Amino acid sequence: MIYQNSWGKMILSVAVVSASSYAMALDKPDGRVVLTVQGKISQSNIDSTAQFDREMLMALGEMTSVTSTPWTEGVNTFTGPQLSALLDAVGAEGDTLTITALNDYSAKMPVADAYDRGVLMAMTMNGERMSVRDKGPIFMLYPFDQDPSLNNEVIHNRSVWQVKSITVE
Repeated sequence: MIYQNSWGKMILSVAVVSASSYAMALDKPDGRVVLTVQGKISQSNIDSTAQFDREMLMALGEMTSVTSTPWTEGVNTFTGPQLSALLDAVGAEGDTLTITALNDYSAKMPVADAYDRGVLMAMTMNGERMSVRDKGPIFMLYPFDQDPSLNNEVIHNRSVWQVKSITVE
């Protein structure tokens, strides 16, 4: 019994070191940049920004949300990294995010939403890569069906699609 407790603690400390080491070394993108994060961040890879290609974002961990949205038909399966994983990777140090789309629409989102509401950076819908025509490459997605209180104008305005940049304030 004591051996199991000690072993459990050792595994936990290895996991913490492993997760934090990724945040310490943010590689430069090899592919086309699809997202730029700037502002109050402690990790950057190009000048004072953190730039990500699709593969870098997916490497943050793929999560799935099965939900309907006001902008898509029926219930769909969305996949991508959690916004909280991105914020951890860049060492976000602010309270507010300004999320900007390709058409320069922007919305403010509390950082707390990423952690408390489980915001997904959807990059695929029903197994298909989301194109710009279909709200891609990144769609900030709240779990609408899991929490019906999210179906309101404030949250709908924060659900930016065609995301190109995030500024941490």
